Amino acid sequence: MANFIQLDENKFPKSKGMNQNGFRFYNIDGKHYPSVTSILGIKKKEGLEQWRKNVGEEAAKWEMARAARRGKATHTLIEQYLKGQPFTIKDVLPNGMFKLMTPYLEQINNIHCLEKIMFSHKLTLAGQVDCIAEYNGKLSVIDFKTANKERQESWIDNYFLQTTAYAQMYEETFGKNIDQIVILLASEDGSVQNFVKDKKDYMSPLLKSIDEFYKYYQEQNKDKIKQD
Repeated sequence: MANFIQLDENKFPKSKGMNQNGFRFYNIDGKHYPSVTSILGIKKKEGLEQWRKNVGEEAAKWEMARAARRGKATHTLIEQYLKGQPFTIKDVLPNGMFKLMTPYLEQINNIHCLEKIMFSHKLTLAGQVDCIAEYNGKLSVIDFKTANKERQESWIDNYFLQTTAYAQMYEETFGKNIDQIVILLASEDGSVQNFVKDKKDYMSPLLKSIDEFYKYYQEQNKDKIKQD
């Protein structure tokens, strides 16, 4: 069981999020901030639509649901491990992926938060971070991912932008510097990847993605916005 650092729980918003015009938003102090995943999803929208056409709508829905179940179950096992709780997931696949990650999970300690909603007024974003803790002794935003097969780094740029956003949220809320962003990725092919990056390298493309989202959202919903 890892050590936990006590933070002021009142600084975490109580908003659970809501769907608005096809995107997820959080009510933060009366303002609706889009989720990080909604912002970054715009970049992958065209590729995702093409994949749906290639495999068929039913197959796409099945695979996305399967991947979501796999990810959720693996996250549950990781959280239970870090908290020293009994394991409740019996399915073979998420347990196998969890075991792949275990040597890396052992490097996590002094956990500041797990699965918490956070926000940034500066970025006008919100979202749920997987973990903020020390990783190999450095305060890090840590994201746990699952996949079908090993990923090339160029395929997962969104992961680095996502964790950079959470780093900004944490620094803005608690005034402590995040040293690094970390992606732990386990795949069904038996591979496990560990990416450790400097958030400073991703702030500029993150800001660009935020700007592109708002332009896209306003264009797609201009008739509704006029009515409001």
